[in-house]
Amino acid sequence: MQEEEHVLKHLLDMVLRQFVSYGCLSVYWSDGSFSQYQGKRPGPQAALRLTDARAERALLLNPGLGVGEAYMEGSLQPVDCTLYCLLELLMLNAMEPAGHVSERLASTLRYLRRGWTQFNPAARARRNVAHHYDLGNDLYRLFLDKDWQYSCAYFRYGTETLDEAQEAKKRHIAAKLLLDGPGLEVLDIGCGWGGMALTLARDYGAVVTGITLSQEQLAFARERARREGLEGRVRFELLDYRHLRRRFDRIVSVGMFEHVGIGHYRQFFDVVKSSLKPDGVALIHSIGRNDGPGTTNPWVNKYIFPGGYSPALSEVLPAIERAGLWVTDCEVLRLHYAKTLACWSERFAAHRAEAVALYDERFARMFEFYLTASELAFRVQGHMNFQLQLSPSLEAVPLTRDYIAAAEGG
Repeated sequence: MQEEEHVLKHLLDMVLRQFVSYGCLSVYWSDGSFSQYQGKRPGPQAALRLTDARAERALLLNPGLGVGEAYMEGSLQPVDCTLYCLLELLMLNAMEPAGHVSERLASTLRYLRRGWTQFNPAARARRNVAHHYDLGNDLYRLFLDKDWQYSCAYFRYGTETLDEAQEAKKRHIAAKLLLDGPGLEVLDIGCGWGGMALTLARDYGAVVTGITLSQEQLAFARERARREGLEGRVRFELLDYRHLRRRFDRIVSVGMFEHVGIGHYRQFFDVVKSSLKPDGVALIHSIGRNDGPGTTNPWVNKYIFPGGYSPALSEVLPAIERAGLWVTDCEVLRLHYAKTLACWSERFAAHRAEAVALYDERFARMFEFYLTASELAFRVQGHMNFQLQLSPSLEAVPLTRDYIAAAEGG
């Protein structure tokens, strides 16, 4: 056994010498020895301790999954640095073409089977949603803003609080929806805890139908509508988008498209078109990537968002074209979600003891790893958000984008 562990350590040592191009990584091995890996280019400095040979094996054979699992189990520990600093170094170096041989192979295999991984028929989609969104409202209360917006905020000036930035996000989206008349019927696909739907009804005079696959979110959203006296203007339903049989003046979807799955894009946009009136407008807000088609990190797929994927625009636009929709506006939000996730991480850290009491230490480690790695995906790994405004009509929106700023009051 000791000989096997020695071989594993030797192999991982060789991989790390190739892997670290930026910054400096120090490793305290499970046998008590120490190694340092100095890259040729400037970058972060961080250190980690591996407490057992299982962690070393996992980092060698499947680092995309193994790093997160080892952190959850406590067998990978940052030393004299934060988790953010350690992951920044690892994720920055993972973007290099040389990368990690095992991870490159695993990534290729993930790409080959991503059609199955993202195969999300209605029943599987419900299970995937429940895995994350039905964890319990007490968890999300620990770190979300007062309106329970669980998606990228909009930092118009960069100095806003989280609450201010989430309100600005809703105003920005409402402006693109052109809610220029009372009583417009709006469909909210993936309505979350109801904040967007309630805002459009209360502040813009819309009549909103919100649909979700989460039982927890549905009950919470319905109770919010009842408390605010908006039951006559907002209806929430447990419904898959594929089962829609009505037409609306407007459609909005924020943070749901990541769960559709690449094999279902054409169907999704066909439904958007068939659910819009001829002069209707839709706004789709989603996480995306700037480096072309890829795959979801295996740890994220296993523990956080099974079946989820952040697409490249090159994967999305062909489906929109085939559905016969106009892209009447496209905006890329680069660092807005990084700032949002930084706020969530700070809030989660402030309430970490409550998360441990709700679940356990392993869960708290999982969630802080998720929030930190997600922020860094936007800062160093090319993730971004896009907002696509769509319409069946060539003339549904004004000729220029001036109306958006005007509607936002600036």
